[in-house]
Amino acid sequence: MDRDALVSDIKKKLVSALNLQGMPEDSIGSDTPLFGDGGLGLDSVDALELVVMVENEYGVSVGDKDAASAVFASVNALADYIIANRK
Repeated sequence: MDRDALVSDIKKKLVSALNLQGMPEDSIGSDTPLFGDGGLGLDSVDALELVVMVENEYGVSVGDKDAASAVFASVNALADYIIANRK
């Protein structure tokens, strides 16, 4: 899967895994912050669901809490991490 397809796939899975129905996946900017103000406003429960989704769907673990904030900063950051760490 190329990077653009991965970004699109991540957006689809975000909408599905986090029950963001009503939010079209194409309305999620690739550089939009996933957490906090000015972004999707996801919370710590969403973070846990994201970790599980990334491990199950892409076979990539995010074990380091310090790295997690950078990995889940945006869809682009997550895509870069998956590409770099995919088995």
